Amino acid sequence: MKKFLTTLAALTLIAGGFLLAGPQLPGAKAAGGKTYTGMAYVAGMGGHFAAADLTVDPSSAEPIKVNSLDRIVIGTKDDHAVHDPRIDTDNRNIMYWATYHKDPNKKLHVGKVDLKTGKVIMDEAVSPDRRATVTAHCYCASGQSRDCYLPVTMTDEAYIDVRDKKTMKLLHRVFLDKLGYKDHNYLFFHGTNTPDMKEFVVAINRMSDGKPNGNVDFVLLDMKSLVKGKIKVLARNTLSGSPGDTITFRQSFTPDGKYLLQSAGDRFWVIDAKTLKLVDQHMFPATGKASLKTEPGCPNGQNHDAIATPDGKYALLTVRVPYPGPGGKLITDGVVQLYDLQNHKMLGAPVSVCGGCHYKYGLYFSAALCGIDTNWKK
Repeated sequence: MKKFLTTLAALTLIAGGFLLAGPQLPGAKAAGGKTYTGMAYVAGMGGHFAAADLTVDPSSAEPIKVNSLDRIVIGTKDDHAVHDPRIDTDNRNIMYWATYHKDPNKKLHVGKVDLKTGKVIMDEAVSPDRRATVTAHCYCASGQSRDCYLPVTMTDEAYIDVRDKKTMKLLHRVFLDKLGYKDHNYLFFHGTNTPDMKEFVVAINRMSDGKPNGNVDFVLLDMKSLVKGKIKVLARNTLSGSPGDTITFRQSFTPDGKYLLQSAGDRFWVIDAKTLKLVDQHMFPATGKASLKTEPGCPNGQNHDAIATPDGKYALLTVRVPYPGPGGKLITDGVVQLYDLQNHKMLGAPVSVCGGCHYKYGLYFSAALCGIDTNWKK
């Protein structure tokens, strides 16, 4: 792994940009309990993943500390912009990825990296499907079975790939047009597998008059059928948010498979994994309306992913937030925020995993943080 900067002890955000306000006071904390440590891999548009060695102490006023910050490089911003890391369930040293934008040759890339060495061990150039007439945004979410990697596109039409983990060969390409998702009546697919890999959930943003209307369909699919290129629906439900602001991105399940943790742009949803009904939600101001003002209990930004601690008591949320760059111009930083799943509240202030590195080197540009995956230490 190439070193990107020296150890950052207790990296925190600059005051004035990201402190929480209101009823949830800055530095709010949970009662004393377990401390979690591990390596978080956060995807970004620069052709690399941030590799953050984290300590998470919910009882601390600053619950997330970045002990060191490095990066996993798979390419450049021009050819390997990436949104989603997917660590292999059985071999935690292997991480799969698929690119978000086409490279200069109009190709996408799917591959895997060795997390021990940081080296790319496979990189396959692939073309978007011919049925995808809108390809400005491509692979963004993913799941897996024991033998297959399943990246999901944001294209239109959107689709789910079923790829052999060993060779990355495409086995099947699954569209959901037979379920009614066609003719530009939706915006984006995102999806992932349940912990037991028996099901695969897909979140679909619905459209009205060419714009997302705030309604999101959740479709739970049978994994055995999916890896064979077939569709078997186990459950469906629709949740409603705010038109134009509630847009779902990546998601993950709690380790016990009980809840789906769903990023939804202006909010974060906790969803019952079996019924797909809403259990809890927490609001974020939408990035499009961002200012330096904060909202009680939330960093001011847009939620893009969430992943639980090993015991399912807390979750790390990735959030894009506004930051005042040179001259006061707002640029975007990527932060990680801790959420208490037991008490339904945000804890402490978020911590930067993008700007905390970029700004050190005088690189003041927006950082589009996206998906997260973690290797927790036992």
